[in-house]
Amino acid sequence: MDEHDLLAARFEENRGHLLAVAFRVLGSRAEAEDAVQETWFRLSRADAGQVDNLTGWLTTVVGRVCLDMLRSKRSRREELHGSYAPELPDGTDGPEQEAVLADSVGVALLVVLETLAPAERLAFVLHDLFGVAFDEIAPIVGRSVAATRQLASRARRRVRGAPAELEPDQHRQRAVVEAFLAASRNGDLAALLAVLDPDVELRADQLAVAGASANAGIGAPPLAAELRGAEVIARTFAGRATVVRPALLDGVVGAVLPRGDQALVAFAFTVVDDRIVGIDVVADPERLGRLEVTLLG
Repeated sequence: MDEHDLLAARFEENRGHLLAVAFRVLGSRAEAEDAVQETWFRLSRADAGQVDNLTGWLTTVVGRVCLDMLRSKRSRREELHGSYAPELPDGTDGPEQEAVLADSVGVALLVVLETLAPAERLAFVLHDLFGVAFDEIAPIVGRSVAATRQLASRARRRVRGAPAELEPDQHRQRAVVEAFLAASRNGDLAALLAVLDPDVELRADQLAVAGASANAGIGAPPLAAELRGAEVIARTFAGRATVVRPALLDGVVGAVLPRGDQALVAFAFTVVDDRIVGIDVVADPERLGRLEVTLLG
């Protein structure tokens, strides 16, 4: 058996597991099969000889593929119909079958999962249904381990029927973000410096920089691709943010410049010990389209 055939055989050993994961994340057998096929393509192009834990590697890849699929279809999400119910991939048994059947609510669970943000859904499915550790899920969703744990926690509450509400850490982050926005609106340099870490860094994409320059006359901050230091960033935002609103960005408290229920610009804050250590400013429509944005009152 040559190297390609050996790799294909090892992939087939994991196919049932991957289909089970993808189906639970996507809620569609056809889409799950597409995700698994894409995972095989990526494996075939990778240096599999450097992979120690193939099952873990494949689970991570299929998770990323599913997350991309969820985000791309979010705007055209279809409702579940008729007697649609979970079905096991042919030949699946053992731990994978137990994982797929771990919940007993069938269609009800899938309906609830459809209401979750993509990152919340993936974190819940991988952790709660398949036992993947949060430190393995975090890189897939692009969040810290703590933020990933919050994603799964919020999803778990929704699945159990509890109303959505902010976690304690989110309340703390919201307080910091709102203090920054208030200080910015009021032009209060001292208050801005109090909430910014001395070594805070700001990164803005090209469209955010161009948009800020074009709208400087109506109050947009003078952005650059990178700004460093509390003094520089405080002066950049002093007297600004008059129409910026706090929002959840994929479950993490940040802020947006809204237009209706859409975000023209998103501000993602990294908060450590109640101080802002990083600000990412995003205006690229494709990146914004992948964000689940919920305006906060």
